[in-house]
Amino acid sequence: MEAVLTQAINRLEAVLAGETMALMAGDHVGLGDIANRKNQSLLELSRISRGLDAASMSDGLRGRIGTLRSRLDDNRRLLELHIEATTEVAGLIAQSIADAESDGTYAVTSRGVAVK
Repeated sequence: MEAVLTQAINRLEAVLAGETMALMAGDHVGLGDIANRKNQSLLELSRISRGLDAASMSDGLRGRIGTLRSRLDDNRRLLELHIEATTEVAGLIAQSIADAESDGTYAVTSRGVAVK
């Protein structure tokens, strides 16, 4: 059972490494596929781990699970960073569009008073 779980962990770590490389390179083309593979890997791990007794796990497997947990946390932080950046860029674009469409009639100064 541990060998099957270790193989599943290896597959998930490979997917995480691919996603990390794609995000760092700015290559967003295959991220949908990567997300699907990551979800499948996590489901696989969940199913395998149901049949595993935590008390009987070897120290090696515990270490692999700890490493996986760390890599998942790193992946989460990287994804959060990209989401924040995307949100900021989307806000800037929306503000630019609003500014371009405005004729200035209802412009607001920094004090909140309308300028005519």
